[in-house]
Amino acid sequence: MATPPLNPTDAAPADTGGTGMFENTAPAFSPLYQQIKTLILRSLQAGEWKPGDMIPSEFDLAARFRVSQGTVRKAIDELATDNLLVRRQGKGTFVATHAEAHTQYRFLRLLPDAGTLEDQGPAERRIVECRRLRAPAEVARQLALRTGDPVLQVKRVLAFAGTPAIVEELWLPGGPFKGLTIETLSDDKGPMYALFETQFGVRMVRAVEKIKAVSADEDAATLLGVAAGYPLLSVERLAFTYNDEPMELRRGLYRTDARHYRNELS
Repeated sequence: MATPPLNPTDAAPADTGGTGMFENTAPAFSPLYQQIKTLILRSLQAGEWKPGDMIPSEFDLAARFRVSQGTVRKAIDELATDNLLVRRQGKGTFVATHAEAHTQYRFLRLLPDAGTLEDQGPAERRIVECRRLRAPAEVARQLALRTGDPVLQVKRVLAFAGTPAIVEELWLPGGPFKGLTIETLSDDKGPMYALFETQFGVRMVRAVEKIKAVSADEDAATLLGVAAGYPLLSVERLAFTYNDEPMELRRGLYRTDARHYRNELS
């Protein structure tokens, strides 16, 4: 699916390294490279290039959008910083995927006090339940649905070296995840977000989190192997796909007796 060239009325005054298409036009509300970034995002959202695919070269994209390679390069640089694209030296630029080793733990911030997450190996996962129901009002609000719309509720436990560490409740909109079952989740051994990409065409690109300290209720205590009232870290995450569309509400309870939550700020 070809993306049409930018409308000159939406462009910056000039792209001095390009073909002159944007000379003597009205000022834009965003820099030219941001407009190119938006067009590339539209192609990603439309599925023109799927996770793991190589996108066209900077030269080809510059010709397609009628701008300079420098403008395209700056747009791609930002998309790579956002973890949407991955540059591979001597090979090209590829659509990022959650199946890649260096991105598998992008959204998992619970690290062991000694060593790294990779050192202790992948998490052992147990799916407790997966059911379809009508969205409660608060879940519907966060997922931009209507109260009563179909959703999936998934509960799972993550363990490391046999010790339960996280219990999670996931809420997913029913439409995009039609066909997701407890058998599908249990049989898949890769990252859950990679499963969402390959089987449902949904890629999580960013998330926001709320964190607070809580006490374990009876259910969480049983699943995590601790006493009721045990101190836990509550992490509520709202994950978005392209175009800032909310696609997953995840509520996790974390044991932090041998682990800590780590984030990097810049």
